[in-house]
Amino acid sequence: MVPNAVRSCSNDCGSGIERCSDSTWGSCEVPVATMECADACGVGTKTCENGSWGACMGPVVVEKCASVCGSGKQVCQGGVWGACDAPQPRPPQLPAIIRDFNDTHPDMERPLSMGNGLDLGIVESQLGADGAPVYASSGVTKTTSGRAAFDQWYHDAPGVNRSTQYSIQMQVSPTKPGFFVFDNRGFFPIDNQLFGNQGRSHNFHFTLATQFNFRYIGGEVFRFRGDDDLWVFINGRLAIDLGGLHESLTGEVLLDERAAQLGLVKDQVFPLHLFFAERHTVESNFSIETSIADPGTCE
Repeated sequence: MVPNAVRSCSNDCGSGIERCSDSTWGSCEVPVATMECADACGVGTKTCENGSWGACMGPVVVEKCASVCGSGKQVCQGGVWGACDAPQPRPPQLPAIIRDFNDTHPDMERPLSMGNGLDLGIVESQLGADGAPVYASSGVTKTTSGRAAFDQWYHDAPGVNRSTQYSIQMQVSPTKPGFFVFDNRGFFPIDNQLFGNQGRSHNFHFTLATQFNFRYIGGEVFRFRGDDDLWVFINGRLAIDLGGLHESLTGEVLLDERAAQLGLVKDQVFPLHLFFAERHTVESNFSIETSIADPGTCE
């Protein structure tokens, strides 16, 4: 009979021994090992057994959280933060004014040979006293023809534009808890209205302005994707500039990162103004994704 034998071995868990019995070497026997690790919830431990490290077992963490409608808690377990259980606001409905223009307006349906693309700095960084953007140039820009024409974009101008009321109905995001979305890849809200389509399949030449108040609680995001021009003012200060005749582009503002610049103070109410322009064929995209909410939409 051959006596049992042992020999040194190692695996991912560390050093141990193998035993030979009946002419066969067994598996490497390594003591159970642990080590410190960290996941999204904090510092924990993970265990190595049978040659394999298990998942990090972080702590269960409970933190206070809040929405514009009240306080709640948020639990982190298994490295994943759950949603805040604070009472949530209903999806806001943003009241807007749309102004329609003929394609003969000097800023509408401009020949692209005259200039197109992103055109930053069309407007001043501070909202005007009348609640409309202020044209920044003393002359023209790459995609605009001057102050007089621009001043008609967001003001009633009899004979030049016609206006109507419109509501942007936000929806609860299906993928991001606490976010609201409005996503329209064919945004033609005034087809066959006001000045009409002018022989086209859609009415392309219009501006849109909307304004609402929100309570800054911390962590809010506002993101827009679309074409053409888009300006967002928060607390009267320019937060997103996507001016120009361009394909669909994305701009966003993380309020915590810009709080000092925008003059934001937590738990105070501030206005948000959005100004959009659709000035040229052949597409019109308008998408908002935001965690900013109107406190007036609480139950």
